[in-house]
Amino acid sequence: MTNRAALLIPDWPAPQHVRAVCSTRDGGCSTGVYSSLNLGEHVADIASDVAQNRLRYQQLACMPSAPVWLNQVHGTDVIRLSQNSVSGLSADASVTSVKGIVSTVMTADCLPLLLCDVDGTQVAAVHAGWRGLCHGVIEKTVAHFSQPVNVLAYLGPAIGATAFEVGDEVRAAFTAHSAQAELAFIAKANRKWLADIYLLARQRLVQCGVTQIFGGHYCTYEQSELFFSYRRDGQTGRMASAIWLD
Repeated sequence: MTNRAALLIPDWPAPQHVRAVCSTRDGGCSTGVYSSLNLGEHVADIASDVAQNRLRYQQLACMPSAPVWLNQVHGTDVIRLSQNSVSGLSADASVTSVKGIVSTVMTADCLPLLLCDVDGTQVAAVHAGWRGLCHGVIEKTVAHFSQPVNVLAYLGPAIGATAFEVGDEVRAAFTAHSAQAELAFIAKANRKWLADIYLLARQRLVQCGVTQIFGGHYCTYEQSELFFSYRRDGQTGRMASAIWLD
């Protein structure tokens, strides 16, 4: 990824007319625990500041329209966006083949996953917290693409493998789906586990037939100067990852 102002630009071989960006916490007008580019309306920040931040995000990224914001519920529902789609629909992923529609997800430790096909005819944005990831949000989104082998995936900024501490129930939920998931968990002395959400996502993508996978190099928890982190700070802002067809 390269940095352009408050944005991180994915380093992946997507077609030229596929545009994608991930925000950082920099470049906005929010203050305090939300400093500064908080894009979440649901975190008790000042509404006018969030509105200004969202406009700045749209302008910085040169988006063709306002992002379609989802009401994310840590589930597996996927919405197909059209010209008539509006923000606020409850889902954790969106897909579109319509030019100028901006698929968007918000995160602050959960994994933002961006997808496109090699021909640049369809894009998707996925919010993959551990629950949605475990229960199949990636699989349900990839199912919207006719040929998974031709899908490119970008793993945006999420909590890293040295910071994501989970309990036995999380490990058990993943390993019940696939024994291979054991490779993504390292035991700690306190009877907890360190989970590699990037590896878990890669495993699910490969199982779906997606092998062209990029990104997965940041840690929202440890890189406090760049990212909001709910696990680190509790009350905090949200970043956004977006993808669209020019």
